[in-house]
Amino acid sequence: MKTARVIPLLLSLSIGQALADTPINLNHDATPTVHVSISNVKGSVTVTAWDRDQVQVGGRLGDGAKPLTIDGSNSDMTIKVQSGSSKSGWFNWNNDTSMGATQLDVRVPKGASLDVDVVSASLSIDGIDGGKIKANAVSGKTRVNARSPSIDANSVSGTVELAGNADKVSLQTVSGDILAPNVGTDADLQTVSGRIRVSGGPWRKLSLSTVSGDVQLAGGLAPNGTYSVDSMSGDVQVQVPANLSAIIKATSFSGDLRSDFGTVQKAEHGPGSELHATTGNGSGKMSIETFSGDLRIRKQD
Repeated sequence: MKTARVIPLLLSLSIGQALADTPINLNHDATPTVHVSISNVKGSVTVTAWDRDQVQVGGRLGDGAKPLTIDGSNSDMTIKVQSGSSKSGWFNWNNDTSMGATQLDVRVPKGASLDVDVVSASLSIDGIDGGKIKANAVSGKTRVNARSPSIDANSVSGTVELAGNADKVSLQTVSGDILAPNVGTDADLQTVSGRIRVSGGPWRKLSLSTVSGDVQLAGGLAPNGTYSVDSMSGDVQVQVPANLSAIIKATSFSGDLRSDFGTVQKAEHGPGSELHATTGNGSGKMSIETFSGDLRIRKQD
């Protein structure tokens, strides 16, 4: 009698597991510079470039998701994981949170442009060469290894890592770190409490702001370039080439300010220190401000 009860139960569990672990195998012809939009709420998204004029989607579809499709034309297509539930409303926002984790493994042409949105999912992009990239994440780690004219990546609590090379970048987090060892000529970097570790340049325009996250920044200025760093309580360490050509203005209200260029002046009454220095022919402009964080301006070896 017990066996008669257990067998149907095991059968039903195995069927449920099979439904929750559906393989994905989709293909769509594409132009070499196709624009691909991808969205996934939970799980992971891995995008890898290849030499074919085709978009291919593999991986496994989470429980409760609609059958996946590739929608659009050969030049502009969408891959979106959606809930199969009909429930909607304020307390059932598309019922997406009730879905199981979906793993998307996407292959795209090397010259493709990407627009990727994830919530509780990790994101990895590798091998893009020439296309623009936009990525938005909430809690998953975002990693981009690409050669691109423009990369725009935003995350709330996940780390943003940028490898490869991008001429123009906009990287923003709330509590996640920003790690980018080779940023091109135009950079906008913002965080609240995450660390920033960035190098690159020479920058035509660099703008960096943080509230409490520490900053390590290394790179020079292009002729007539502008360089702006603003920190509330995070410590800031800046490394620039010894042959820097710029007017440097740096201030700290209560943090310790030190510089290999010029002479730091202490406030005569009360806290605070400032630096005004000109290096080379002063073609660039550097402005660095901290409130309570320490500030170091160093010459690169």
